Amino acid sequence: MDRPITTLFMLMSVDGKISTGATDDLDVDKDFPQIAGVREGLRQYYEIEQTTDLWTFNSGRVQAKIGVNTKEMPNRTPVSFVVADNKHLNEHGIRYFCALSKEFVLITSNAKHPAFHIEESNLHIIYQKELSLENALGKLKSEYGCERITIQTGGTLNGLFLREKLFDYVDIVVAPVLVGGKDTSTLIDGKSLLSQRELSKLGVLKLQECIVLEDSYLRLRYKVIR
Repeated sequence: MDRPITTLFMLMSVDGKISTGATDDLDVDKDFPQIAGVREGLRQYYEIEQTTDLWTFNSGRVQAKIGVNTKEMPNRTPVSFVVADNKHLNEHGIRYFCALSKEFVLITSNAKHPAFHIEESNLHIIYQKELSLENALGKLKSEYGCERITIQTGGTLNGLFLREKLFDYVDIVVAPVLVGGKDTSTLIDGKSLLSQRELSKLGVLKLQECIVLEDSYLRLRYKVIR
């Protein structure tokens, strides 16, 4: 394979929501710990997250939403981070990821992104006039030695991964809550299919494991069928 093996790893509600609402002020990381019946088992998701790949793919919007543009600088970890971003990360956010990451790769179509003004030994930029996830993944493998990567982006980018057939595995932790709201982000968003001719764009899955966790949480692990 000329790209890394990918795994979509996410926390979602029973109705497939990955946020608690349709504004950036609402977020599962901030809100689930406040909800009785949900907070008790939430630690299991973060424990599982610690066992995922040493490369992880994120979106700038999601990272800005959780505050990396203003957070204190973290200690370095053995994890290499990849972030697709055009406008959400500021200079502080870029430096935050440089401090956090073994290697930090920014994917952007913005030639004026603040990252271009930063010099850090572990900062790498993949500039694309138009986003091509397939091309970016290929470069991650060929230029940076990334063999496996965990995808933890938002619903829109997840939708691009799906339509471009770039998921190999899906690993979902299901929280015991219903969120609702047609404008609230789901596991997979993006453009909807409009005809039967497009059914080949669906992602068909084979269940590998269903684990009943504590406090009514579930872990569902699938392989994507080609």
